Amino acid sequence: MRKKIVAGNWKMNLDYQEGVSLFSEIVNMVRDERKGNQIAVICSPFIHLNSLSQLAGGVVKIGAQNCHQNESGAFTGEISAKMLSSVGCEYVIIGHSERRQYFAESDELLAQKTELVLKNNLTPIFCVGETLDERNNGSYYHVLKTQLENGLFNLSADDFAKIVLAYEPVWAIGTGLTATPEQAQDIHAFIRAEIEAKYGANLADNTTILYGGSCNAKNAPELFAQHDIDGGLIGGASLKSRDFVDIIKTFNS
Repeated sequence: MRKKIVAGNWKMNLDYQEGVSLFSEIVNMVRDERKGNQIAVICSPFIHLNSLSQLAGGVVKIGAQNCHQNESGAFTGEISAKMLSSVGCEYVIIGHSERRQYFAESDELLAQKTELVLKNNLTPIFCVGETLDERNNGSYYHVLKTQLENGLFNLSADDFAKIVLAYEPVWAIGTGLTATPEQAQDIHAFIRAEIEAKYGANLADNTTILYGGSCNAKNAPELFAQHDIDGGLIGGASLKSRDFVDIIKTFNS
């Protein structure tokens, strides 16, 4: 059975005290709402990670928003997967569209990061998605296929089984636009079919694929009702405890 995951991405928001306060609220609220195979994850800025892991109590999982592709070394300002693991992280976002766009992260670089994250027993939340131009010119299937092939399909089946995927239409991130449930389902089904072609039906059926593109409490019920959508990678709505927990509650409705 596929895991149902709602992962919050705080991005570069919240100072230390604000983050601890918000997380404490989320933990207390999620404790009453989480059921079965549902997983709640908060991917915070690095400054929060150690404290949040101590507050999590097994109720909410902790994730980072990025890591470096090397184990260690003279990389001023960077952080390694080993460091993240040492403070209780379990998840790492890899290849978010903002990293691809603003920091020119290539598929090949993301493949290196993914391998190192797995080596350190962390779960990558690997992001793929197309821009508005790619959506409009009809190349989006090719774009997604290329991102999967170059970034992930070098992995063994055993390693790929540890991956969580997130489809984020770049044109719907922070814009207020959202893919329709039908558009999102179409892409999730396409991704699952590509996984099946590479690794077989069983692995494809058991891979968790999240939707990340202005997902909120209002549109989550329709999105999560789609057969191939297993949860969300949540941006702005994860900065408000009630909004984030209302998205989690969608699984119970």
